[in-house]
Amino acid sequence: MPDHAHSSDPAVQTQLDRLAALSPGRDILGLERIAELCARLGNPQLLLPRTFHVAGTNGKGSTCAYLRAILEAQGRRVHAYTSPHLVRFNERIRLAGKLIDDALLAALLEEVLDEAADLQASFFEVTTAAAFLAFARIPADDCIIEVGLGGRLDATNIIPPPAVAGIASLGIDHEAFLLAPEAGTPDDPAMRIAWEKAGIIKPESPVATLAYPPHVRDTVAAKVADVGATLFPEGDGWTIQQEDDAFRWTSKLGSVAPLLHPRMAGAHQMRNAGLAIAMLRLAPDPRPSDAEIAEGVANAFWPGRMQRLGVGPLTGLLPQGRQLWLDGGHNPDAGIALAKALEGHAPLHIVCGLLRNKDALGFLRPFADRIASFQAVPIPGHEHHDPKELCHRVQSGLGIVDAQPCDDVTAALRFIADHRAAADVLICGSLYLAGVVLDLNGEWPT
Repeated sequence: MPDHAHSSDPAVQTQLDRLAALSPGRDILGLERIAELCARLGNPQLLLPRTFHVAGTNGKGSTCAYLRAILEAQGRRVHAYTSPHLVRFNERIRLAGKLIDDALLAALLEEVLDEAADLQASFFEVTTAAAFLAFARIPADDCIIEVGLGGRLDATNIIPPPAVAGIASLGIDHEAFLLAPEAGTPDDPAMRIAWEKAGIIKPESPVATLAYPPHVRDTVAAKVADVGATLFPEGDGWTIQQEDDAFRWTSKLGSVAPLLHPRMAGAHQMRNAGLAIAMLRLAPDPRPSDAEIAEGVANAFWPGRMQRLGVGPLTGLLPQGRQLWLDGGHNPDAGIALAKALEGHAPLHIVCGLLRNKDALGFLRPFADRIASFQAVPIPGHEHHDPKELCHRVQSGLGIVDAQPCDDVTAALRFIADHRAAADVLICGSLYLAGVVLDLNGEWPT
């Protein structure tokens, strides 16, 4: 089933089964099908409240979480559409602050699927249309929409010009979809990715971005100039200054006075928070106060991103005092962010599962010096690197001698507890694997 979607609610599962049978089962870029589907549904994408549209290779979900937390600190009602889900399909659609309930989700999916029967609409297109319907019908003050794949031809890109667009970290991922030759597109892979992500930039919509290498920055700037938008980039427009586990945010549009203390770990999360603040500085009134920004940054949480797991069945498998961390990063850019987050940390035992189409060594190499031992596991329901082959690759390619294939996460943790020296454990390599871990440990996203 696409994205391994399932539900304990029979009515929702009935519609997910319909979707699995109808959908081509893979991501198909293009706006024709989603535009036709939304037209049949009355074009709900034209009826959204103030909208924030966020693209990026990594960090876009966390940026959305910071946006939502700051807006909610203002007392605003916020819709949010994000992907993928980790444990439950409902996580994709948040209505005025709460995950969509099963009854409404089942009804919306049924309504959309009834209209999509002859369109060969994809899993993501149907889900996007259902989210737009919900957002158009249920009152809220703001709407946050995360791009699914790419930007230019992503199903979310049929929305009108948003209040503000944001582009998070840019790196190489989903090459099969985004790097195919096409007339008029850049040849350089990094520029091609930037060109695709910049496709969400629309006339007269301001856009905030992170700082990028010059050739990538220039690709985004060219799109901004082409459509007549306004660019507010990290560096020239806004900056953060890290102070231990906190940061300060300054910009040419004014600064945030308090020292900001993010709940989420890692310098990359400070930059994601900085991007969210930059987007809110560009938005029309009402803008959040400094105190509301500080409260939102402190409260924002996005599961599966350098998340320390709490008490549960999985953490209970480790010796007392050992910490269990979880991160869904899966590409070289995410590996670099992990390496920075792990600076100064003692080497960890790694439990890793990676989808077959991911660059395993590119992801692992940046933090190879933090790996005390390596346990490779499969990803249930998805094509993945064979654990034995993955162990061989890290042994030969990264020089990590202590590499062991395991049947699953539970077996890997038991093996570590029984046979490895005491150290913290990091489970990483896939958001799908992160969902399995959260489910097993009883920590469902809410």
